[in-house]
Amino acid sequence: MKADITPISDFDISHYLGRWYEVGRFDHRFERGLCKVTADYTQNADGTIKVVNTGFDSWLDKQKQIAGKAKLTITPGLLRVSFFWFFYSDYRVLALGDNYEWALVGGGRSLNYLWILSRTPELPDSTVATITAEAKRRGYDPLHLLFPEPAKE
Repeated sequence: MKADITPISDFDISHYLGRWYEVGRFDHRFERGLCKVTADYTQNADGTIKVVNTGFDSWLDKQKQIAGKAKLTITPGLLRVSFFWFFYSDYRVLALGDNYEWALVGGGRSLNYLWILSRTPELPDSTVATITAEAKRRGYDPLHLLFPEPAKE
């Protein structure tokens, strides 16, 4: 099966701004050991998006934070995100709840990056099942998802 990493076509950045809680993710080195992860998106005066990711490093027993920026592209649902100088990566919004209450996000052109985000620290099991079914339909293996301890509101 060929992967479907096509971002959603109906995307409104103004509804996407604000705080998101990480409910699930694929394991990768830059978030390894983190729990209670949040991402805050605010619009800058120049139209770019400020991105601040915060999480608790359970190995070091301390809070970690990194700030970056995102740029909109001509493709709805596809942003370019940078946390390191001028190196940008794809940020693909693959699915959204009807009221932007949850998001399924992939990265790059591979199936190595996947996140489940929510406006609340936790989602009902039925919603997670719907999201993981969409991830599987798109070619991702939901068995690789980690569900770290959620952040508190």
